[in-house]
Amino acid sequence: MITSKTSFLALIGNPVSQSLSPIMQNAAIQYLGLDLIYIAIPCKKENLEVVINALKKMNCKGLNITIPFKQTVFDHCDEISPVAKRVKAINTLKLKKDNYWSGTNTDIDGFIYPLKNLNLIKKTSIVLGSGGAARSVIQGLINLKLSKISIISRNKNSLNDLIANFKNDIKIEGLLNSDIKIDSLIQETDLIVNTTPVGMNKTTNDNEIPFGQSFWKNINSNTIIYDLIYNPSPTPFLKFCDRKGCMTIDGIQMLIAQGAKSLSFWTNGLEVPFEVMHDAIKKYL
Repeated sequence: MITSKTSFLALIGNPVSQSLSPIMQNAAIQYLGLDLIYIAIPCKKENLEVVINALKKMNCKGLNITIPFKQTVFDHCDEISPVAKRVKAINTLKLKKDNYWSGTNTDIDGFIYPLKNLNLIKKTSIVLGSGGAARSVIQGLINLKLSKISIISRNKNSLNDLIANFKNDIKIEGLLNSDIKIDSLIQETDLIVNTTPVGMNKTTNDNEIPFGQSFWKNINSNTIIYDLIYNPSPTPFLKFCDRKGCMTIDGIQMLIAQGAKSLSFWTNGLEVPFEVMHDAIKKYL
């Protein structure tokens, strides 16, 4: 029962209407018997500071941060974990007793979760996109000990930033989406990860995939395709690659794993039930 003593957790971003986080988090909260609720709050860029500061004065215990605020939210944190500093992206905030935000990143653990048993040591990967989500993915691939990462993007400036940030940790290159080397690279790579929002519900056409279908004419059936988008499931990109014979992974497991890590962070290390969260999402979908 929700009472005047009930605290809340929230997802902040734009858009958030497609998010499944409230479904899985509230299922876990109920299972654990916590006096909490989890809600999604849409927020425009120009209102972020006002919203973040206002939530400090309410009964809010923590926040998840999603597109487009994973980097801009740094300016609103008084404490930032080493891993969040490393990838320059924050997806989880916790309100401390002194009324300040402590920021961390649980996306790396979430991203790795469905890949842990695939033995990707010394394999190669392509990362699509160069935004905040790409940073967590690259760090995850480094943790999994891949040998080389190629980033494909339309944004030269963000590509250069990523290369500068990770060049001392792994062999890494950035390519604009018009680079002629991409055809052979797609054919030879072991893992392709989509970090762009292309294919997300209500953001694109139903059949739109990153960089267009002709871009993927050389896709190899032995390549693993991982799309961080979880709604719709599968995405148009995963449907396309599945028809090509590729192993495909959607963002559901990452969503749950990072969400469980966030809830554990907010509740001072409680063991969070992955299966309860998974079942809640499957039932909803």
